[in-house]
Amino acid sequence: MDPDAVKSTLSNLAFGNVLAAAARDYKKEVLANEKAQSSNPVNEEVDLDELMDDPELEKLHADRIAALKREVEKREAFKRQGHGEYREVNEGDFLGEVTRSEKVICHFYHKEFYRCKIMDKHLKTLAPRHVDTKFIRVDAENAPFFVTKLAIKTLPCVLLFSKGIAVDRLVGFQDLGTKDDFTTTKLENVLIKKGMLSKKKKEEDDEDAEYQESIRRSVRSSENLDSDSD
Repeated sequence: MDPDAVKSTLSNLAFGNVLAAAARDYKKEVLANEKAQSSNPVNEEVDLDELMDDPELEKLHADRIAALKREVEKREAFKRQGHGEYREVNEGDFLGEVTRSEKVICHFYHKEFYRCKIMDKHLKTLAPRHVDTKFIRVDAENAPFFVTKLAIKTLPCVLLFSKGIAVDRLVGFQDLGTKDDFTTTKLENVLIKKGMLSKKKKEEDDEDAEYQESIRRSVRSSENLDSDSD
């Protein structure tokens, strides 16, 4: 027999054996993957069922929903008192506004003063972040009685009320570095130190609107589930 022919035949047989071995390995791997995939959903379903029947988890869920409801109710109560926004009030309503809430920040301003407009911008930003504090402003020109009574001599003047009593004030920008370019965070920190605002976590500060909307969705979902179960 031709040596070259024998060599070629052996080479072909070797190559065929390699392909056959590769095919067997591939088939084994495919079968193993299919088996693993078919077993995972069963395991996940069993684990989920176990979790759904866990009394401790159900209690945690119920406690969380109750806490969310209390938070929403608390915020709604504040909003009924005029919290959550920066509002203009007149001289006739001033006393009622500062005595009906525990913490009130009131800006006495002049509509033509540039620095009063700067203060307005920052207070308007802070009002929806800190719903537990009321933010209002009063036109000093239209409130001469309280301007005199509260000894307001420089504008902007931000009066800080606690339980209806004026406990502190910000006169001009003295507490804010005396310059016009102070940040909202700077003003916020000053008001926190003075006890008028509660310190907020960064994620609450950055995502307050989204967080509150998620609370409302969770409460609505819970109420719908309760209704369905009835």
